[in-house]
Amino acid sequence: MDHTEKLCDLCGSKNMIEKPTINQAPIKINRAIISVFDKTGVLELAQSLRNHGVEILSTGGTAKALRDVDIPVTDVSDYTKFPEIMDGRVKTINPLVGGGILGLRDAHSADAEANQIQWIDLVVCNLYPFSDTISREDCDLALALENVDIGGPTMIRSAAKNVGWVCVAVDPTDYGAIIDELESGEISFETRKKLSAKAFGHTAQYDTIIHNYVKDGYLTNDLSLTFVKHSTMRYGENPHQSAASYKIPGNAEPNILNATVHQGKQLSYNNIMDADGALACVREFDDPACVVVKHANPCGVATGDDLLDVYTRAFNADSLSAFGGIIAFNRTCTKEVAEVITSVFVEIVLAPDFEPEALDIFKKKKNLRVLEIGQFGKRTPKMEVRNVDGGLLVQDVDNYTLTREHLNTVTKTQPSEKEIETALFTWKVLRHAKSNGILIAKDNTTVGLGAGQVSRVDAVHMALRKGGDNVKGGVLASDAFFPFRDSIDAIKNSGIVLVVQPGGSVRDQEVIDACDEYGIAMIFTGTRCFKH
Repeated sequence: MDHTEKLCDLCGSKNMIEKPTINQAPIKINRAIISVFDKTGVLELAQSLRNHGVEILSTGGTAKALRDVDIPVTDVSDYTKFPEIMDGRVKTINPLVGGGILGLRDAHSADAEANQIQWIDLVVCNLYPFSDTISREDCDLALALENVDIGGPTMIRSAAKNVGWVCVAVDPTDYGAIIDELESGEISFETRKKLSAKAFGHTAQYDTIIHNYVKDGYLTNDLSLTFVKHSTMRYGENPHQSAASYKIPGNAEPNILNATVHQGKQLSYNNIMDADGALACVREFDDPACVVVKHANPCGVATGDDLLDVYTRAFNADSLSAFGGIIAFNRTCTKEVAEVITSVFVEIVLAPDFEPEALDIFKKKKNLRVLEIGQFGKRTPKMEVRNVDGGLLVQDVDNYTLTREHLNTVTKTQPSEKEIETALFTWKVLRHAKSNGILIAKDNTTVGLGAGQVSRVDAVHMALRKGGDNVKGGVLASDAFFPFRDSIDAIKNSGIVLVVQPGGSVRDQEVIDACDEYGIAMIFTGTRCFKH
């Protein structure tokens, strides 16, 4: 063996130790321990182990499930000659179990023999989903900690560490590969290494969920993130970029990754990004609403009483941009709406649910993706994470609710009640558009959007151009303050009746004076809604 230097833990002196190596030869399974929460496929695996003469150790419900189908099993407490104690808190934490898993067969045989430790060659274990515990309405810290598994992760990590001599399985989908290799009599190192990596991921995910629950808030000194793979995509934003989607373990709330896909091609990277943005925007509204998104921006939004009318107004707000877009509803999609949608090209239609007749109509468009989200309400507080080189940026999702009480009229001209309602409507939409953002709306319908511009006045000109003659009588909202009066000068002859903006510029009075000069009302919100 190679040698390396290691500092003595006690005195700091350098001692020569042998550099460890890993056995990469196939191993024979003589003894296995099985203790699983998810019992999918475990009976078939156990039967295969029995057929190959493998001794099976087990605990609790798993042992009972095996005995119920006449598979011989030895209780761990009988194997260790030590009972389960402390209400089951201590059962597999025992040298006969830990040593049997962790021992190196070529280095620790003498220790094993001296302490009557028998080798355990296969560990089949998965953990009770901690996320299920903390999602209970009655869950508190005491209940959560009582459901933290100690023995299971210890066995899993021990087996994953000793990959040279032990095989570990935490995922029922891997049982088939183990069964196949049992037929040859041995488990290959390649399989053991693959399953070892998955096992470490399983316990890391488990500990991360616990960590995030126990700590106070997420913006603390450390942040743990863990996700499980949802799907592999053909490519990312562009064909030369590889991509996959991952979801939060145990998360069952209504979202794009949990949606029922009734038809259409697999969702692409851009599809998921746009659909997620459309869903976030449509969740802003209590009244029936439709949101049309294209390239991450809401190009058409409307609310009202009749869903078909709402869809028609939202789509026609910018029908050119809506071509090939994402359509989102916050109400059941009806067959009447489906009929109209199939007359144009869109990528995705999403809604809480669909009338059966609507689903039949959509089948005429085989490439159209139809996503049933489930019943949803307003967005809940959560963190938003973005990658930067060398780390992450984390912030609260923008759930700020702007109300009439927040609005401050700063001009001589006063807005009407209807205009104030439209102002609140524009703010709900605008915070889902890329900054710099300007939105014009009237009658609870968007008219023109200028988004993602490096100059605010450019965004104003874009919104005016998009809206055309329809901007007359409309309300214009800006996601941040106007640094100069040039944006107000740009709308002086447009017919816009109200401007909504955060305020806070050193030139606020100059901008207010411009509005007074043109007879336009202006409201300060006191808050901005940037979206980068």
